[in-house]
Amino acid sequence: MNEYDFTLKFVIPKDLKTDDLSSQIFAGGCDDAIIGVGVAGRLALNFVRESSNATEAIRSALSDIRKVIPQAKLVEIGPDLVGLSDAGEQLNMSRQYLRKVRDQELETFPLPVHEGNPSLWHLCHLLEYFRQEKLRDIPECKIELAKAAMTLNYEQQKQRVY
Repeated sequence: MNEYDFTLKFVIPKDLKTDDLSSQIFAGGCDDAIIGVGVAGRLALNFVRESSNATEAIRSALSDIRKVIPQAKLVEIGPDLVGLSDAGEQLNMSRQYLRKVRDQELETFPLPVHEGNPSLWHLCHLLEYFRQEKLRDIPECKIELAKAAMTLNYEQQKQRVY
């Protein structure tokens, strides 16, 4: 069993009372989540969940939330899309160092999903790059989690399109 630290972000009905919601979420099997409700109609849950694999950890959390708040609409699973600052936090490197590596190794550095201000990458591609090309010690479970988040986000986006 591994521990997986991930975030689920939802759109929820604005009329849901957040005080009641917290106790319902905890009672519904999500006592391993920190709840964020800073904006009306939005819900973010940061989980630290034990599971045999990352995909199962995320899917079980999604299932638990859907039982408690069936009308919740998943927006995003993280960690997935990151800018250089967020990637730096995940890799324990500075944004400046990541920018330097990107600029010096344009042909081998992972391509962004979105190039702009800010540019965005899938975290799993950056983790794999730094493990393989820069020989950094990146735990396999961290890469597994980023891949699972990317895959499940892709599945979610695909359902929205079709």
